Amino acid sequence: MKTFFCSQDLWDIIEEGFTIPEDTSTLTAAQKKELKENKQKDSRALFVLQQAIDDTIFPRIIGATSAKQAWNTIQEEFEGSDGVCNVKLHSLRREFELLRMKESETIKDYYYRIKEIVSQMRAYGENILDKKNFEKILISIPQKYDAIATAIEQTKYLATLSVTQLMGSLEAYEQRLKRHEEDSVENVFQSKLKLLSQKECEGNKSRGEISRNKENSRSFSIIHQAKYPPCGICKKASHLEKDCWHHGKP
Repeated sequence: MKTFFCSQDLWDIIEEGFTIPEDTSTLTAAQKKELKENKQKDSRALFVLQQAIDDTIFPRIIGATSAKQAWNTIQEEFEGSDGVCNVKLHSLRREFELLRMKESETIKDYYYRIKEIVSQMRAYGENILDKKNFEKILISIPQKYDAIATAIEQTKYLATLSVTQLMGSLEAYEQRLKRHEEDSVENVFQSKLKLLSQKECEGNKSRGEISRNKENSRSFSIIHQAKYPPCGICKKASHLEKDCWHHGKP
């Protein structure tokens, strides 16, 4: 980054900064011109720093009002002593190795987590190649991606496949899995709905049969009773007087 700033004649303004006088009315024309140029350089340098750093680092310099202030913040945060840098780098390496994609996580979100850690490692001087990111993604995604991961590993173009192409393939496969899951949920829902409908039909049929049986029983009773005139003894119409239970009894 220093090389770039030197090529743009901005390194001095970043490393040394410049002073803005409290009263500019006493400045000569040449001094005013120099002050204006320094302000322009400082603004350009600060803009480049803001654009160049990772999103995870940007919040730490968002309050900087000059390129020198932003640069000093970056140095204090990510350089420090060798001992501090080594400890932080070791911690980041371990975090990177243990990183695994969650079942509920999307491929895109997981890749963002990898990039975030890699950016911090690079800020501490670690040289992380894209190949390592590529391998990390393939070995740390969930089992449901095994089919696409195996297909990618066996392709003859594996050596030339970029991380961007890998992400495209994984995201396309992820969409297919999502569609299949949605179809499965819909099928289960339809099956349950059909089962409930069948049970309801069976219930209605059973209630209908019970109702018909009761009706038939009542009809039989009415028909049976209509065969006999009222009994002279008990007044019931279900039997002849000679067959009455009370016949011959006092």
